[in-house]
Amino acid sequence: MTSPVIEIAHATVGYDGRPVLRDVSLTVTAGEVVAVLGANGSGKSTLVRAALGLVPVGAGSVALFGTPQRRFRQWHRIGYVPQRLGAGSGVPATVREVVASGRLARRGVLRPAGRADREAVAAALDAVGLADRAGDPVSTLSGGQQQRTLIARALAGGPELLVLDEPTAGVDAASQEAFAGALRSFRDGGGTVLLVAHELGPLRPLISRAVVVHQGGIAHDGAVPEPAGHHADPDHEHVHPHCDEEPAGLWTGI
Repeated sequence: MTSPVIEIAHATVGYDGRPVLRDVSLTVTAGEVVAVLGANGSGKSTLVRAALGLVPVGAGSVALFGTPQRRFRQWHRIGYVPQRLGAGSGVPATVREVVASGRLARRGVLRPAGRADREAVAAALDAVGLADRAGDPVSTLSGGQQQRTLIARALAGGPELLVLDEPTAGVDAASQEAFAGALRSFRDGGGTVLLVAHELGPLRPLISRAVVVHQGGIAHDGAVPEPAGHHADPDHEHVHPHCDEEPAGLWTGI
C-alpha cells in the first residue's frame, strides 16, 4: 500500500481574520504528481503553503510523511520552490553556489561539502539544463534560467517530495520544457510532486491527478481538466506573470 506523503484534513486557513480556505482536505501519496489548479486568488498557493507550515492552519490538521506537521523535523525530505522568488536577490553568487545551498538541510551548516554534495549539485544542474552555466553569476541569467536554478537547488538536497508554486509562470518555453524533463526524471526515480499551476503546458503529460481550488474549497479532485478558452490554443504560451495571490512576506523558507 502506498503511504501518504501529505495529509490535510478539514483545514481552514485565513489571513487577518479573512478565510481563504474552508474545510479543505487533500491527501498526496508517494509517487504521485499532483497539480493544484485554479484562478488567481482562488487559494491554491495558500493550500500548499499551509501544507508546509508556511501559513498557519486555523482549524483541521496537517501531517507530513505520517507525522503531525508541528512535530515534523525532517525538512531535508522536502524540496520547496516558492512563487517567482528571484534566484539572484542581489547576492553576487554563481549558479553552482546557489544550487549547493540546497545541500545544507541534509548535511548541516557546519560540515564541509564532500564528494556526495558535489555530485548531487552537478546532477541537479544537469537535470535542469544549466551545467554549462554553473560558474556564471545568477544575475546574468534570464528569469526562466533563474527559476531553473531554484529547482536545481531543491533537487540537490535529494528530497522525496518536491513542492513547486507556479514554476512555469512567466518563463520562456525552453525553461518550461527543462522543468518538465527535470520533473519526469524526479518522478521516475520515485519522487512525489505537488505543484501549483494556472495552466500546465508541457507539464501536463506528467500529472497523475489534478486538484482544482475554487472559492476557498476543492471543486475537483481527479483527472486533469481539459483546457478552455485561449489556453486551449496549441500556439498559446503561458509567459505572462501573475499577481501575488497572498500578502507578501509570508515565505520564510524551509
